[in-house]
Amino acid sequence: MLKGNFFKYILLTILSLQFIVGSIAQTSAPKFSNEFLSIGVGAKALAMGRTQVASVGDVTSGYWNPAGLVNIESQYEFSLMHAEYFAGIAKYDYASFATPVDSLSNIGISIIRFAVDDIPDTRFLYDANGALNYDNIKFFTAADYAFFFSYARKIPKLKGLQVGANFKVVHRNVGDFANAWGFGLDAGAQLRLNKWQFGLMLRDITGTFNAWTHNTELLIDIFTQTGNDIPDNSVEITLPKMIVGAAREFRFGEGKVGLDVALDLDVTFDGKRNVLIKSDFASIDPHMGLELDYKNIAFLRFGAGEFQEVKRFDGSTFWTFQPNMGVGVEIKKIRVDYAITDIGDQAESLYSNVFSITVGIK
Repeated sequence: MLKGNFFKYILLTILSLQFIVGSIAQTSAPKFSNEFLSIGVGAKALAMGRTQVASVGDVTSGYWNPAGLVNIESQYEFSLMHAEYFAGIAKYDYASFATPVDSLSNIGISIIRFAVDDIPDTRFLYDANGALNYDNIKFFTAADYAFFFSYARKIPKLKGLQVGANFKVVHRNVGDFANAWGFGLDAGAQLRLNKWQFGLMLRDITGTFNAWTHNTELLIDIFTQTGNDIPDNSVEITLPKMIVGAAREFRFGEGKVGLDVALDLDVTFDGKRNVLIKSDFASIDPHMGLELDYKNIAFLRFGAGEFQEVKRFDGSTFWTFQPNMGVGVEIKKIRVDYAITDIGDQAESLYSNVFSITVGIK
């Protein structure tokens, strides 16, 4: 009965999302908005192809599925991550903290920063006499920030069911030229049945609204000279996304060796996307991952996702995907993880090495 009710709730959620999307669609909303929040956090998760919605149960749950926060066993748990993309041009940093409130509920806070620093501002490269003057070059940063405030709670009357929610604040800035503030809500649930785990995550469930403000006084002269349009203050809407997942644990050799397998489906409702399953109603992007462990001390992980159809110059097409892999070790509530991502058809200089550490304090 519990399992049947869980999937009934999923169906009702899909219908609710469709209603929300239909309402938001009356205003202008880009297909890709706040995409830095889709990268993922934690080397463990990234090595497993971002398959975490059903199985996550540590401090990173604040990002992947806040319902998983209630599985934290330590009094305090911290996590830090650093990654670099595009040969080190873009820096991605993450930090999180979680702690129990009582025997049934936990809270957490997470911070993400994705930025490109030291971008040259060449507006005044030529001085008033038309001479080239490199001393006039200044530098600025384009950065995206996100702050998650998470709450999770077990449902005592429904054994194995736990729910959670995020209130998130988004701040984006492009030097002194423009900045935006945004707010949104996420909601998640996990259901554990024996060795099976199921998860549901609703991102931007009400739509996340970013209000952009442009400092046109800094741009109007140079934009007018170069024939560019002067940007207007505007509101950017991030449409809802649903992620459903399932995971299963196996133990071998008297429990010394473990195997976790997981599958996540990212479901978007903003028209066709270049993913494996696409339609006018919804597009579905699958991710798969597995983790091998020895005594829950040493870990070896693999993942695959980002299935896309690529067109050649002659008009023919072929499919690509992004494989991932990583390792980890955990000793006395300290876990260090490493992942390598973007290793499909990318050039060697675009490999991304991700490191993260998670610490639990009794």
